[in-house]
Amino acid sequence: MKTPLLAVIAAAACGTATRQGASEHVVAPASYTAADVHFMAGMIAHHAQAVLIAGWAPSRAASAAVRALCERIVVGQRDEIVLMQRWLRDRHETVPEVHSMPGMDHATLMPGMLTVAQLAQLDSSRGPDFDRLFLTFMIQHHQGAITMVNQLFGSQGAGEEEIVYRFASDVYADQTTEIDRMTRMLDVLRRSPM
Repeated sequence: MKTPLLAVIAAAACGTATRQGASEHVVAPASYTAADVHFMAGMIAHHAQAVLIAGWAPSRAASAAVRALCERIVVGQRDEIVLMQRWLRDRHETVPEVHSMPGMDHATLMPGMLTVAQLAQLDSSRGPDFDRLFLTFMIQHHQGAITMVNQLFGSQGAGEEEIVYRFASDVYADQTTEIDRMTRMLDVLRRSPM
């Protein structure tokens, strides 16, 4: 009977010692950098353009497969925009306005974003032509987001804060996966008769 009681007392003592030791050696979370702010603000504009063009699919007679992809992009990237806006607001940083992208000049575009001419071309397309252009342009768009993640992680001290690290890592993984999916969809479209 003494052995189980001693084991419980020893376990409780170890747990208390561990908690006390842990509280004495708390490591402060990594602080954020100007590169983190630039990434989060830039990715808001980047995502906003993706949401804009993905939202065109239903009115451009996109295929069911492209419409399903576009719905996932709209829902996922809208949620991520909210996360990025909250992150900036919580740190008293400037939160960029989310507005329609066609008015943006080329100098303010983040990597991979569509130019005004590309937006006009996509906007005027319909059916299989829309599908082909959308997939081509969204692959370019996603590759730009991956470039932005690589630039973030290549900056001294950037991407170390937990939220930024997790978000940027998720963007990299999600958009790499979607590029693979869209490449396969584009290959099928190219092989099918027009």
